[in-house]
Amino acid sequence: MEFLAQLHPRIVHFPVAFLTIYVLLEITGVLSKKDFFQKAAYLFLLLGVLTAIAAVITGNQAADIAARWKDKGAVIPSGLISEHEESATLTLWYFTGLLVLRTVLILKKKFTGPVQYVLVVLAVLGASFIYRTGNQGGNLVYDHGVGTVLKKEEIK
Repeated sequence: MEFLAQLHPRIVHFPVAFLTIYVLLEITGVLSKKDFFQKAAYLFLLLGVLTAIAAVITGNQAADIAARWKDKGAVIPSGLISEHEESATLTLWYFTGLLVLRTVLILKKKFTGPVQYVLVVLAVLGASFIYRTGNQGGNLVYDHGVGTVLKKEEIK
């Protein structure tokens, strides 16, 4: 499944963008009380979760390949990869939970007033998970060369 691993660097930017825009739209929707922003927030949350699933799947494949490289003698920061993988999985589950919660609240017509402010706080907290996961991934690539041509040359 090396094909999926190669997609990881291309896919990861979608959930980062969608979920970050979701957070901004959630805040805007609650503060402006405009239905358009609230509906857009929900759509971006859904797209963010769907693309995060793809990012986690491709990332898991990339981690498997990195483990094989390590078996061949490459210097791979396995601990950092594990931390990144755990952060990504936590971020995915967190936003999936927000999506489920928001869906239930909308269906029960309880997505109003103070509940919306609680969701804004939860969304902002989720943004910190996005930042942490992205920062770890960036460190793996830019500080350790994981997944780069330089790292692949080290294996040969």
